[in-house]
Amino acid sequence: MHINFIIYAISLINPNYSFRVHHDMNAPLSHYFIYTGHNSYLTGNQLSSDCSDVPIIKALQRGVRVIELDLWPNSTKDDIVVVHGRTLTTPVSLVQCLKSIKEHAFVKSRYPVIITLEDHLTPDLQAKVAEMTTQIFGDMLYFPQTDPLTEFPTPELLKDRVLISTKPPKEYLDSKQFKDASDSERELGEEGSLSPALSVEVEADDRCNGSDHDEEGLNPRDKKPDQQNAPQYKRLITIHAGKPKGNIRDHLKIAGDVKRLSLSEQELEKASASYGADIIRFTQKNIIRVYPKGTRVTSSNYRPHIGWMYGAQMVAFNMQGHGKSLWYMQGMFRANGGCGYVKKPAFLMEKGPHNEFFDPKRTLPVKTTLKVKVYMGNGWSSDFSKTHFDTFSPPDFYTKVCIVGVPADQANKKTKVIQDNWFPIWDEEFEFPLRIPELALLRIEVREYDKHEKDDFGGQTCLPVPELKSGFRAVPLYDEKGEKLKSVKLLMRFQFT
Repeated sequence: MHINFIIYAISLINPNYSFRVHHDMNAPLSHYFIYTGHNSYLTGNQLSSDCSDVPIIKALQRGVRVIELDLWPNSTKDDIVVVHGRTLTTPVSLVQCLKSIKEHAFVKSRYPVIITLEDHLTPDLQAKVAEMTTQIFGDMLYFPQTDPLTEFPTPELLKDRVLISTKPPKEYLDSKQFKDASDSERELGEEGSLSPALSVEVEADDRCNGSDHDEEGLNPRDKKPDQQNAPQYKRLITIHAGKPKGNIRDHLKIAGDVKRLSLSEQELEKASASYGADIIRFTQKNIIRVYPKGTRVTSSNYRPHIGWMYGAQMVAFNMQGHGKSLWYMQGMFRANGGCGYVKKPAFLMEKGPHNEFFDPKRTLPVKTTLKVKVYMGNGWSSDFSKTHFDTFSPPDFYTKVCIVGVPADQANKKTKVIQDNWFPIWDEEFEFPLRIPELALLRIEVREYDKHEKDDFGGQTCLPVPELKSGFRAVPLYDEKGEKLKSVKLLMRFQFT
């Protein structure tokens, strides 16, 4: 016991992973997984919560690098608000959101912030957005000198800069696909069960603005030809975006110009089952953004690996909730100093000797084995009340140790339950054979055993396996929302063989 406490004290000075940026940051943006938010302005659920700049600020403070804003005309049609359209969410002004992004963009990381705009605006209001954006961000705003881009710029080049990503207005006016639904509309369509109040709102909105909406803008049919272009607005767009209509595979064909393609989690899973190699090939130069399906009205999330293992850079998450999926996201972006950009593994960026692409569903040979030893834990008596876990006795803790990654690497283990002890000593070791350690996360969760009810939560963390350092480590745990617990730590040892 005394020796264990000595080891525990010594290990406090040994970090579990590097806190500095150490990946090569001089490759194009398409070479990185990017910490990405979905409907970043929502404070709660997708249908009736308030819109605010507060969740945007919190996301930036955590290192999120992609902020999504849905732009709509205000009630008098002369200004722009940010709101989840055709729902009961309450709007917030675009100016307030942009000012908050400027103030907090680089408090956690100096690497670029990308603002993805879902645009439901007339050309007049698009021009107003361009004016606002240039005035608020000034020299922070990056936009390309040549149009279109044949390769994305690098995170290093874009340090301390803000980029815009949306569908260029002229493209949707000329495109046969301009009636595609926006993310918001597609999400609500997937939901398929709007309340009567919401149905009335949709009908009223259609009467005001015309019933056909493009995927990121309003139907311009009532505009005169000379009003239909917003050149200042288009000039500010660095990452040109689009959503597929028809066969997704046709949109994965490589052209000269780089772009961003948006797919729902369901679209991605369906496409990857049939032509995963095409997705990986596409993401070597271009960007794919994945967003939650519309039935996630409570702002839940999906398993991020469905995007990462096919090279999707922007796996967009609802950051205002909590749960295992969000823990995985937080774990991945603890890598590379928490800067919000994680270099994709080389196998996602190259072809094999026979021109084949990586297949995450294929069972490969074991590359390394991670040994995880759980010695003991401490700190609950400081961070929780004496009756938090059990009213009449000390808690009964156990630790779950899991690997989250490609299907072949998934594994779940747990220690025995230590009864009636605020300072549990488990002294158990687990082995995890890993085939794709580059995409693996080590998930650690402490729970308190309850014979009659659901086991109580006692802390969790997710650690990127490629960043783990061998040796004894004191591993801090976090609460369900991802906030670090003040005192709770586990003494562990990591070894690779």
